[in-house]
Parts: sequence; structure tokens; C-alpha cells
Amino acid sequence: METQVLKIKISPEFLLTNKTEIQVSGETYGVYSGMTQMLRGGPNQTSLFTGFTFPILLTQTTIDVGYFSVFDGAISQINVVSNFIFSSTTGNPYTWYIYNTSDAEFKSFLNLSTYRVDWGDGSPLESITGYSPNSIVHNYPNNPSGYTITLKQINPWGNTTVVKQIQTPYQLVPILDPTGEAFFTPMVGSWTGTPISYNYIFSGDAVNTVANQVTSAYIPVPFTVSGVTTSRIRELFIYGPPPNYRLNTPVIQNGDIFGIITDMNAVFTAYTIQDINFVDYSDNTTLYFLGSSGLTENHLVAVPLVKDELLLGIVSEPEVQSDIFIDRGKNSALERIQRLGEVDSLRDLTTYGYGFFDVT
Repeated sequence: METQVLKIKISPEFLLTNKTEIQVSGETYGVYSGMTQMLRGGPNQTSLFTGFTFPILLTQTTIDVGYFSVFDGAISQINVVSNFIFSSTTGNPYTWYIYNTSDAEFKSFLNLSTYRVDWGDGSPLESITGYSPNSIVHNYPNNPSGYTITLKQINPWGNTTVVKQIQTPYQLVPILDPTGEAFFTPMVGSWTGTPISYNYIFSGDAVNTVANQVTSAYIPVPFTVSGVTTSRIRELFIYGPPPNYRLNTPVIQNGDIFGIITDMNAVFTAYTIQDINFVDYSDNTTLYFLGSSGLTENHLVAVPLVKDELLLGIVSEPEVQSDIFIDRGKNSALERIQRLGEVDSLRDLTTYGYGFFDVT
């Protein structure tokens, strides 16, 4: 599958923690420091981006994966090429196994990684170099106890750690950690050495109901969304005799309350437009605040996903559309004269830009 690289530009004026106040001739001004301060301004020159998050929109769905064409090439789920399980039996309750259940055809995918396992009983770390015949085995002491098995995958791009809690002797009882927890530790960037954890089995993934997908199932709503924007105070201008900006006087539009100014002083002006709160500061900075419920049941619908088994293994011939439209845009009155500076000969004039100049 093709790997997509997301590049995000962060402008200093949108980072409120990067703003400091200075005194000049008795006046207070807000000044933004450079990005270097954000990257090294913490203790021991650490980054100030702690807790910094940003949304990523994923447009692919399960329907996209369900259709194949001759251009797709090899496609498979990640758990087919990288899948490990922990197992024991009641016949040997103090013996545990780690199996590599990856598809044998794709095991070469794992050559870029090295694996180490910590059995959690104080024994030395064991490097996984092979499976004979299809698992590695560890024997625990013959006394009841609890252990934590840690399997670490070391990659060029970072480390992935899988942690599993077990009890010896093995019994047919509910597993203490049925979901399994995975950790990823980046090796580069400002988040180097900061582990990120996620449960393998997550209710939002395993239970396909609308109630498990809405935002209110995970965080209290409404939550505050804020940021930096441009001032909209002009939209509350009242025509007629001054004052044209009046405190606590609703502005009516189409019979409804459009906005109202709630506070005015020498430092800031606060107002509300269509349920969005704005604050204009004296340094020409404007902040906005509004409450959001995130995803609600009005945004989602649960529908069955049906595949036609008769079409399995059938692909259609590529369809090539020959109708091509090229929009050249609009030319200014002097553009043809300016482009003459790029022409060195009569031949260049006739061939320039696929007939840009009308030569008679």
C-alpha cells in the first residue's frame, strides 16, 4: 500500500503559549518569539509542545478496501504480516509460548526489525532469531505468581512494545488483560522517548454502533474550541448617532438576534456573534471560543456492508477517458508583452506556450 506523508506548517502567531508581553514607553504589547523558543524553551532545553495535538482526517473507509482493480497490486492487513500471540496449556501450566502467526509468504517483511522478549521473571532478555518449529518457549518457576511478558520490536523508525500480563499456573479463567496494550516510542523529533499506548481491542472498533462512535461516549460535552482569528466587531456596527458600538444592545438580523457586545474596556472588547464568543484585544489580536459536541448521532448512520460473493476475483478492464480540458486561466492586458522577454527568436515566438502568440 502507498504511504502518505503529512506535512503540517505551524505559524508562531497561532501558538498562544509562545506569546510574551513587553513594556515599551509605558504601553504593553504582545510579542511572538521564534520557533526555537518553542522547541528548546522547556527545562533542559526540552520542547514546549507538551500535549500539542492536531486532527488528521482519514478519508478511506472499509468500502475502499473492498474494491480491487489491476492497479492495486499486493494488499493485505497488517496483522497478516506481523502477528504474535502468547499461549499456554493446562497440561504444562508453567510453560508459555510466543507464536509468530504471520503469513509465511510475507515474513520477509519482518527482516527490517529485531525482536526481544522480557519474560518478566528476572531472566535475561531473549533475542528472537528464529522459531523452532513455530514458537519460542519459556519455563517459569513451579510456584503460583503473576508475570508481565514484554515483546519489543526495534525498527529503524521507532520501537513498538507489546505488553501482556499472565498468571501461573495457567488455568481456564478469564484473562486479566483481554484487550492487550501496545506502546510506540518515537526515535526522532520532539516526542523522542515519549511512549504512546493504545489497546488492541477498542470498543469503538469492536462494537459497530452509533452510540460507541459519538464524542460524548469518551469525553464530556460540550467542550471548548478556541483559536486566533480576525476581528468581526464591524458586523455589530449600529448606524445612526454615536455610540455606534453599544454595550448589551442586541443586533437584530432577519428578525433574530445576530450578536451582542458583552464587555468593553481599555484592554479588550468581548462580544458574541451567532453563539461564538470573540475577544478583541488592544494589540489587534482576536480570540474566539465556542462549545462543540463533536460527532453526534445526527452525523452518523449505521448501515450494513454487503459484498457480492459472485464478483470475488473479478476485475474490470481499465477505463481511460480521452476527453481532456485544460483551463489556461485569464490573461492580463500586458501579459503577452511581458512574455516577449522570454522569446529569443522567431521560432521561439511561433512555438512558445503551445500557440500562446497568434503569429500571422
